[in-house]
Amino acid sequence: MSYDTLPLLSAEKIEELLFSRFEDGFLKLSDLPDPYMFKDMQKAADRIVLALKRREKIVLVGDYDVDGVCSTAIMRLFFRELGYDLDWLIPNRFRDGYGFSPSLLSRIADADLIITVDNGISSLEAASECERRGIDLIITDHHIVPKIPPAAYAIVNQKQIDCTFPYDEVCGAQIAWYLCAALKRSLGVDIDMKSMLQIATLAIIADIMPLLHINRAIVKSGLSILQSSDMPFMKAYREYSSKERLRAEDIAFGLAPVINSAGRVEDASIACEYICARNIYDARNYLKRLVECNERRKLLEESITAEAMELAKEDEAIQVIASDSWHEGVIGIVASRVARAFETPAIILTANGEDYKGSGRSFGECNLFDMVSSCSDRLKKFGGHKAAIGLSLEKKDLDSFTQAIRRHAKENCDNRDYIDPDILGELPLSSIDWNLYAILDSFEPYGEKNRKPKFLARDVYIREKRYMSDGRHLKFIARNGDIFIEILKFRLSESEIEKIENSEKIDIIYTVSENIFNDRRTLQLIVEKIL
Repeated sequence: MSYDTLPLLSAEKIEELLFSRFEDGFLKLSDLPDPYMFKDMQKAADRIVLALKRREKIVLVGDYDVDGVCSTAIMRLFFRELGYDLDWLIPNRFRDGYGFSPSLLSRIADADLIITVDNGISSLEAASECERRGIDLIITDHHIVPKIPPAAYAIVNQKQIDCTFPYDEVCGAQIAWYLCAALKRSLGVDIDMKSMLQIATLAIIADIMPLLHINRAIVKSGLSILQSSDMPFMKAYREYSSKERLRAEDIAFGLAPVINSAGRVEDASIACEYICARNIYDARNYLKRLVECNERRKLLEESITAEAMELAKEDEAIQVIASDSWHEGVIGIVASRVARAFETPAIILTANGEDYKGSGRSFGECNLFDMVSSCSDRLKKFGGHKAAIGLSLEKKDLDSFTQAIRRHAKENCDNRDYIDPDILGELPLSSIDWNLYAILDSFEPYGEKNRKPKFLARDVYIREKRYMSDGRHLKFIARNGDIFIEILKFRLSESEIEKIENSEKIDIIYTVSENIFNDRRTLQLIVEKIL
């Protein structure tokens, strides 16, 4: 891996490179497409309006990740504004598994109308059972549509071939928001849909939607609303976090994991109740439970990651690591940690009865979905995309699967020459000033397809180094010529500690950040990697 070909950058060149990411420019909320550009949106809205007039029993089925929780919350809050008693449930990851399954129907058999949010497009069996029982089913989902879609009354999904909605990459909460916007128009009610964009914003960021086109417009507006929101859940979170400014990364690495933790270690309904809390007292109590869930999640993740790192094989093109005792709710995060540490794709598996159930995360340009597909004859089921997959297999097939996927990875996945595309080029510390920061800040929010830019700095002298959190993190002052700046490095590897201790100067990959402490603003660098 060589960084010698990276260009030397100026502030003007950085601005040019960042602007080139936006083919359609910077869109505004006024550019949001009409709700009825979704196929079946009119049909879905009309059926819900009829159910409201007849006072039918409507049941909402969500999902246990952040997008599913936010989708459920948007619908609940909208129906609350209507004064309608909406029944809802979110499947439990451990009891119910993913999505709208036939087993859930026993709990909602008296429904007249079922609406799914952020799931359902793969629920062929449950849809058929609804049809058999005479229950109308409206599916709202954003995932890939199977060749034979479920037998539903209406399907609102932008990935349908004959759907005219112009953007392919939107999340479940956005579609739930659009459904509510369509209902608002059909019912002629005065409900503030713009305020609900703050909840959709959480989902867009957490579900790693590209922060381009309308997604950027929604998130930019939503972050502004969240900053001063009077919704109890956000007032409670601002108290807890003491954040003076909310950025997309504060959601991605702060609030989103807290919301997500309930579904990972307990039950996602706690997170939905938190977002829908009617007062600050309830919001604080739910947030307290979520923070406790997140602490449990962190401990599990750290413990399992440490064990997985010990079992990993450094010379393999893909890491396949299994245990009979790991917690199912965090293995996807562990896979991400292992993939980044070894710079190879990683699959982490844990026992589920006589099977192994697992999650995989890719690295670099490796197509993990293709790799797993090449070994599908050894799997019970799998799904996902290039960067992330889920799978299950019988325990007896683990060795065969591991050998097959390692062969495929060795032949088709070579990351030796991979350079992170988020590294724009070389930027010495002498070029870092408030003018550069203003340019970088103007392209916020950063996220998928608009990643926070990274830079290379060479021969950075280390001064005043201080280890934190039992040596896992490092803070030091760096010097490059006459320039001094504070630098942070989180989650140090053993090799990075060795480089720091044995060298007076290092090369770093870094991002530029603003630090506000006691009303004083300073620039600081966050190190991604010590070379």
